[in-house]
Amino acid sequence: MFNVFFRLPEEIWKQKITMSTYKDENGHCYDLASFKRGDLLEAPRTLFTHFGIYLGDNKVAHLIPDILPVLTKNSNRIQQMVTNDRLIMGVISKIASVRVDTVQDFAYGAAILTNRMDKVCSQPPLNNEEVARRAEKLIGSIDYSLLWNNCEHFVMYCRYGTAASFQTIQFCEAVRTIFISKKSVLVTAALGLASIFYLGLEPYTALPTFFIPFTLWMAS
Repeated sequence: MFNVFFRLPEEIWKQKITMSTYKDENGHCYDLASFKRGDLLEAPRTLFTHFGIYLGDNKVAHLIPDILPVLTKNSNRIQQMVTNDRLIMGVISKIASVRVDTVQDFAYGAAILTNRMDKVCSQPPLNNEEVARRAEKLIGSIDYSLLWNNCEHFVMYCRYGTAASFQTIQFCEAVRTIFISKKSVLVTAALGLASIFYLGLEPYTALPTFFIPFTLWMAS
């Protein structure tokens, strides 16, 4: 659901099988010949799906949070695959870029779905070449928001002309369900009372002090 990546160990990657097909230890094959320039690629994971646009020649443009460009100007270090620490810090600080990686690095060992959004999006896809050109124009630093400008917004704009995220919609619906739940109200009240009695906080500063600023920051 969240656009946060957890990299699989380096050793999962196996040697190239043919000039256009790669296979990892999970049994996932990446047949580059089946991808067309401008295709929308999805790599489903347990809690979220990562998205990218195929540019051809084993290259995928995708939006990914990364703190390293702020810390160094060394292009060789920056171009190395984004680690978990780099990514998480990028999410928190809202620093991201549209970068180009290989299909294998983009997938992180997950299976890849191609153009699945064509079946569920109300907007028809643009011409594949136009899709790829849009992605290429956005390569570089970009504004990032976990909910309002993530990797799904990027590919939706490139392929359909409308920046949207079904994952964000699902997340907001889940949050809405939680907040209107009677059980969640009772749990929140209990946490508030615990903060007041055990931490010595004033009632009006207990929970808002911790949760409201961080929630607004990450949701903006």
